[in-house]
Amino acid sequence: MNMPTWQRELENFIGIKPLFVLEGNVSDLYPWDCEGQTQFLPLAHILPELFAAPDGTRPYRFLYVDPLRGVHDPLGTGEVRALAQAAQREAERLTAEAEALNPGADPASRQQPFAANRLVHDSLLVRAALSRRLGEEEPRSVACVFDFASRLASSPEDLTPEENAVFMNLLLGAKDAIRGDGEHVNTLVLVANKATDLPSWLVRGNPDVRVIALPSPDRPAREAYLDIAFPDLAAPELDRPREKLVDTTDRMLLTELDELRRLYARGGTAPEHVTELVDLYKYGIRENRWSAMMDKLRDDPAAALRRRVKGQEPAIAKIVSVLKRSVLGFSGMQHSSGTKPKGVLFLAGPTGTGKTETVKAVTELLFGDERSYLRFDMSEYAADASDQKLFGAPPGYVGYEAGGQLTNAVRANPFSVLLFDEVEKAHPSIMDKFLQILEDGRMTDGQGQTVYFGETLIFFTSNVGISEELLDEHGRTIGRRNIVQPGEPYDVICARVQQAMATHFKPEVLNRIGDNIVVFDYISPEASRLILESQIRKINGNVRNRCGITVAAAQATLDLLAERALAPEVRENGGRGIGNLVEDAYLNPLSTFIFDENVEAGEAVEAVASAGAVTFRRADEGAGATDGC
Repeated sequence: MNMPTWQRELENFIGIKPLFVLEGNVSDLYPWDCEGQTQFLPLAHILPELFAAPDGTRPYRFLYVDPLRGVHDPLGTGEVRALAQAAQREAERLTAEAEALNPGADPASRQQPFAANRLVHDSLLVRAALSRRLGEEEPRSVACVFDFASRLASSPEDLTPEENAVFMNLLLGAKDAIRGDGEHVNTLVLVANKATDLPSWLVRGNPDVRVIALPSPDRPAREAYLDIAFPDLAAPELDRPREKLVDTTDRMLLTELDELRRLYARGGTAPEHVTELVDLYKYGIRENRWSAMMDKLRDDPAAALRRRVKGQEPAIAKIVSVLKRSVLGFSGMQHSSGTKPKGVLFLAGPTGTGKTETVKAVTELLFGDERSYLRFDMSEYAADASDQKLFGAPPGYVGYEAGGQLTNAVRANPFSVLLFDEVEKAHPSIMDKFLQILEDGRMTDGQGQTVYFGETLIFFTSNVGISEELLDEHGRTIGRRNIVQPGEPYDVICARVQQAMATHFKPEVLNRIGDNIVVFDYISPEASRLILESQIRKINGNVRNRCGITVAAAQATLDLLAERALAPEVRENGGRGIGNLVEDAYLNPLSTFIFDENVEAGEAVEAVASAGAVTFRRADEGAGATDGC
């Protein structure tokens, strides 16, 4: 495969720039062409190859340093020791010169090579190696590699005196580097997670610095590595598992793929089931629970949802199609990323129309328990920096140790149904964070741990576009008014909701949700009747189970309540409005009657309509309403 861009950039500027900062994906494996064969090597092995041209025109010697091990020899050539000894002698000369020029100065300020701070000592060795020819008869160029440079300072803009001495030595070493003839230039390479981990005065505005970013491996790099690591997949009949493995490892590092290789080498996984290793690596299990749910969707899942959600056929049809796609593992197949969430649905529309009930019904269908979904009330995340509650606070901030509420929950249960309720009330910064989840199916929390969302089913709910705030002349909220009304055509409601969403949410968020925005309609009179009867039936059943009292509602009683449920103030609140009506007109009188009349277990009570209200009475023995609930 072709040499990565960062390698070509570094090679082009060797001999030109004396100081390089390598940032980004610096702890991974990288492709390297060795006599026509692609190998994958760590950075410590690739850098000497880049600094030693094939024709030998750049015979660099290397000094390797890091904050933990100090000077070390990752290649085991022995040259590091010899170079370090020569640099030590040169450092002693630098110290002696400083002492002669500043006899009264503090010893620490002269940066003695044997100072208590070893980093100061090591940085002085680097400076000495870069600044002089080290007394060699045939001088050779020197490249000093300072690894884990991000760990040199606790705060790059608030350095301690010792940390300042370290970076000053590195800067002076690069400034004084022997530049030679343009072919051999003594070079300092700082390897950091981010260039911002280094003092700004070292990097910004310094013409001697070249900052080079090392990206995460792209698809060709993963393909090349997987072809080498998994030779068993080379057979044509295994093209599909191979492609699926490439897709499901999207955004993974090559070091992680190497760990997959070692898992595979342990045995127990057939080549055609190699993608199980990805689930094992990410979630600690081999079985994909979505595949196990396939049988649950064989028996008319739409009917199962209709039993709980009334009158929302467009929503049910869309959800069923997403569920079927999820269990087949087809989610995100049209995109380059194979790690997107199993499904994303945005449920919008009037309050009380069944959006949350839909999520509960889906959870019960999949997991057998409606309480298994994870709900986040986004009105609790409206304040600035509230994203830290969801995703975790960064190091040094309050709550860092606790992690994020969302990331902790998904890490503990990666196969989840997630509900973000009233998402329009969340702070805009949270929606920006959701972009990464929707696009890549992963999130790095405040503790630096990667949390995978590729096995989650995500629901957003919102009432945006249904009502608007009423403000007084001082801009204070004094109430709300509905923008759409019950009885308006469904197409009109959809258009107004989608227009409001386009105004409230960023285009990049809506683009990632795509056509999965489902607008719920106001509850129709027919659906209203079904919901009302369902709630009364549930009340009667609970009273029988809890108290042993049989309660029945005559048809006339149901007709009366159904008529009252059509009042505008009830319809505006959907199912919640019907629930409030049933509680006020049915449950409260029933409770009062049972309490005041000392109705005991084994007795029967019937609800009757009288003078526009529901009343209760003891039923004759063995009698009761037979044509109602």
